[in-house]
Amino acid sequence: MRDSSIRAGRLTSRPFTTDDIAWVHEVSQDAELRRWVELPSPYRWEDAAYFVEHLAIEGRRSGQRMEFLVEEDGVRSGRVGVWLGTNGIAEVGYWVDPRARGRGVATASVRAACEWAFATFGLEIIEWRCEVGNTASRRVAEKAGFVVEGTLRKRLFHRGRRVDAWVGSLTRDELGDGFASS
Repeated sequence: MRDSSIRAGRLTSRPFTTDDIAWVHEVSQDAELRRWVELPSPYRWEDAAYFVEHLAIEGRRSGQRMEFLVEEDGVRSGRVGVWLGTNGIAEVGYWVDPRARGRGVATASVRAACEWAFATFGLEIIEWRCEVGNTASRRVAEKAGFVVEGTLRKRLFHRGRRVDAWVGSLTRDELGDGFASS
């Protein structure tokens, strides 16, 4: 289960390894990613190593955080994570390498990760949140099947201040069958 990979067409989502640190460091320099994702500034090599080694690898071992590196035809293209909560609820987060944007990588990998998480952990609902204004993230969530439920005031902390968040959810009942994992 914890070492599972997820396949969705041309995409494979696999667990992170320490070989992915350089790629995480490189992608985390992207201005658009930094605009919407709370990252240390400047983003150092040590920050990428912490994300991969502690959040992705150790988080997976602890069973609380399932982080996947998304590859498109064998090329690192993005990341999707599912954080397990209580009472059958989880939360999803994602970002895509700027070189892979606009090709459906995020939508397909988010949908596949959610299908996998529902089947693997018996979840009832997966939540999604992003800062109001991040229309790219909202489009991905909606295309992946999430229903945007509203705006939560001052719910996220970003760039040293509280910001409003869009919130949505996807329930087990809203999914069809047919995901592939290995």
